[in-house]
Amino acid sequence: MQAIMETLFDIWYLTTVITLGVLMIRQGPSGSLRRGFGTMAVVLGCGDAFHLLPRAWALWNGGLEAHAASLGFGKLVTSVTMTIFYLLLYVLWKKRYNVRDNRTLDAAVGLLAGVRVLLCLFPQNQWLSPHPSLAWGIGRNIPFALLGILMIVLFYRKAAGDRDPAMKWMWLAISLSFGFYLPVVLWSDAFPLVGTLMIPKTLAYVWIVWMGWKDGKEGI
Repeated sequence: MQAIMETLFDIWYLTTVITLGVLMIRQGPSGSLRRGFGTMAVVLGCGDAFHLLPRAWALWNGGLEAHAASLGFGKLVTSVTMTIFYLLLYVLWKKRYNVRDNRTLDAAVGLLAGVRVLLCLFPQNQWLSPHPSLAWGIGRNIPFALLGILMIVLFYRKAAGDRDPAMKWMWLAISLSFGFYLPVVLWSDAFPLVGTLMIPKTLAYVWIVWMGWKDGKEGI
């Protein structure tokens, strides 16, 4: 039953975000917010596919532990592409709200993203092992969580309430994605049921993409 339900959900998710992303790229003029959101959605979907497709295969072919290496490599790719996803979201935030010449903010975002990617590349993560390092899993997610908190604050200040109706709940969607993701990092090995939080976390990302799809400022 897990294999059936999880595979169907993953196919729906990947098809939805990649399709919406491609449509936004095709519809949006070069340099527009719509094309930017489309690029962000395609990066999200393609990056997650590196983890979700091997996971679906593993569920139907011997179980997850029998495919630890391919699943671990997929998690590495997803970790990097998720960082790129938030970098793109930051660029879109600056463009949407006409934020310029904020070198301190640029440096903070760049530093957090750079440290996150660098930590992901260390062999001590033991990505290909059936039992990767929990300490490194926590460590590499600290700058990622800080980057997420920063994006939550930025969108809340600019879009919450009636300041930007199309993006008014972006801060909440980002909050939910991290709120569901971090417990998985911390406790899913000890309590496998915690891993089901990845489902609402994934839905939060679909919500982010959907807000970009429904945005009225598509030509900007």
